[in-house]
Amino acid sequence: MAKDTAASANRRNDIISAAIEVFAEIGYYRATTAQVAEKAQISQPYIFRFFKTKEALLLTALEVSWTRVIESFRSVVEKATPDQLENDLIEAYDKILESHKNELLLQMQAQTIREEVIRQAMQKGISDVRTMVLEAFTAAGIANPTQRTMIFLAIGMLCNVSTALDMPELKDR
Repeated sequence: MAKDTAASANRRNDIISAAIEVFAEIGYYRATTAQVAEKAQISQPYIFRFFKTKEALLLTALEVSWTRVIESFRSVVEKATPDQLENDLIEAYDKILESHKNELLLQMQAQTIREEVIRQAMQKGISDVRTMVLEAFTAAGIANPTQRTMIFLAIGMLCNVSTALDMPELKDR
């Protein structure tokens, strides 16, 4: 029984990974669950065993991507010295962009999706990151933590654009 549960969890993760890749590559609206199933090497009906709709799959994919950013930042906040905090957070984000580029491309696309549930997921993700960074900057005694947080988030958005457009010069600091 435990083996079936583990296999099921692995399949669910495979589907989420495939969805992230497909949605990032061709866009949420153009992507089909058949394309996700093909990428995950499963049958299309099997997707619906885990996700009721394509939108539910997108929401889970976004949750995975935001969780990765939050966990990465949390790890930095726990270890970084106050004078290195901001730089270490930027480096952590750069690593995510390199290793999980499709997740960030997915987030960028999701910013333009008008469905309220998607907007709420994006608002929550960005808000969670903002709150974490603001609290970390405040605790570290960084001057003007609210302004520094806004600048940090703006740098993150510029990093996203740089990655999406393959313009590394936008990230030169």
